[in-house]
Amino acid sequence: MAGFDKRVASYEEALEGLQDGMTVIAGGFGLCGIPENLIAEIKRRGTRDLTVVSNNCGVDGFGLGVLLEDRQISKVIASYVGENALFEKQLLSGEIEVVLTPQGTLAEKMRAGGAGIPAFFTATGVGTPVADGKETREFKGRTYLMEESITGDFAIVKGWKADHFGNVVYRHTAQNFNPLAATAGKITVVEVEEIVEPGELDPTQIHTPGIYVDRVICGTFEKRIEQRTVRK
Repeated sequence: MAGFDKRVASYEEALEGLQDGMTVIAGGFGLCGIPENLIAEIKRRGTRDLTVVSNNCGVDGFGLGVLLEDRQISKVIASYVGENALFEKQLLSGEIEVVLTPQGTLAEKMRAGGAGIPAFFTATGVGTPVADGKETREFKGRTYLMEESITGDFAIVKGWKADHFGNVVYRHTAQNFNPLAATAGKITVVEVEEIVEPGELDPTQIHTPGIYVDRVICGTFEKRIEQRTVRK
């Protein structure tokens, strides 16, 4: 059974093989469910000219935002630019290429890529700049836009629990883009809060089967809150 054990002991080992110019798909939504320690390891390694696919690019000084500080990212495919002044500055100055993508389309690009589907048709974006240069087709009297799917050299994912074999469970809204990202990486690395013994996870509750996962590491997390709202 040892050959099926996906656990790694260090973040350096977790991202072994990451090189300049690669595409990295990152789970998370804002600062919720982000693989914060894997992102920190990318910063430590100094890997450059990365294409990053994620819902957004973190905030100033945290999450994917830390990779902007040393100009490690050359291109971002995302649905949202807000909450990050450095990201906005690099976008407006032309230092970084940004492909703004409707959120549902971005999710489906990851899902389709993980399923081996090269492209799909959606009505979202028809008649807007999103459609520029893309093929359209009519189905049952409605115009649809063809969108190509996305895969990455690496997918970095944040889970709640995993077992030795890489079966992963996410917690509440921290699930967000993580299951989609997990399917779309040539190498998928998952960091979790707890690694449990085989058989402890209820098979019916597993969100990402271990077949999609190459490496699992247990970490500790800051879980910073992006916008804190409390009652008066």
